[in-house]
Amino acid sequence: MGGSNAVSNTVAGGGSGRKLLEILNVRVIGSGEKVVVLSHGFGTDQSAWNRIIPFLQRDHRIVLYDLVCAGSVNPDHFDFRRYTTLDAYADDLILIIESLNINCCFFVGHSVSAMIGILAAIRRPDLFLKLVLIGASPRFLNDRDYHGGFDQGDAEQVFEAMEANYDAWVRGYAPLAVGADVPAAVREFSRTLFNMRPDITLFVSKSVFSTDLRGVLGLVRVPCCIVQTSRDQSVPISVVAHLKAHLGGRTTVEILNTEGHLPHLSAPALLAPVLRRALSR
Repeated sequence: MGGSNAVSNTVAGGGSGRKLLEILNVRVIGSGEKVVVLSHGFGTDQSAWNRIIPFLQRDHRIVLYDLVCAGSVNPDHFDFRRYTTLDAYADDLILIIESLNINCCFFVGHSVSAMIGILAAIRRPDLFLKLVLIGASPRFLNDRDYHGGFDQGDAEQVFEAMEANYDAWVRGYAPLAVGADVPAAVREFSRTLFNMRPDITLFVSKSVFSTDLRGVLGLVRVPCCIVQTSRDQSVPISVVAHLKAHLGGRTTVEILNTEGHLPHLSAPALLAPVLRRALSR
């Protein structure tokens, strides 16, 4: 089946595919011919899309899943040896798509999942009609001619704060990440951060900060739409320019007139029409 057909009820990929669909709480909802995979970012789970789903489910078959690091997944399934880089997460994404017999789909990835989608699309461009990248960054650390938003010292302070007092770190980080004055979004993001096991959160944070995908952006041939808020504490606007200049496929940019790193939580009514427009082309 393709991006213009319904998701098959048959699970391909054998036992490994079926097991992964169960472990990562994969759900398929909505109706319509277009298939869109929604992939959440660091510190959240698939519930982060709850405010977006009503805008999409009438015209799209929506595939939802949890990253293996999410608090909604049994932490026993998190393999510290396997998930050292984003490649393993990309493997999971590809196996989910194959196991659902999806020939081609739209992909919407937030933050780290945007990079997971990029890796998957480089490996299997045939599976993706378009990538919608929300709050995406190929590298969070600054470099000589690149402003990623964080110095190495900033990252070390984050790790130290997590280890010293995880609850205090969550209470400080959640409102900074949400940015906009939306208490409900801060509460929701705090809830999913608290659901994560602290040692997994720390491990994933270190993996994300060590990621540098700038060198592979040109290998992307799938069309991309970059969606970014006007002010994001985690991703400077200069990163958007870097992505647009270096992604190998046709790339468009949508700037949302709001603050924060999680517009699907803080400004869903602003984000939803942008997503619908991106998924219609």
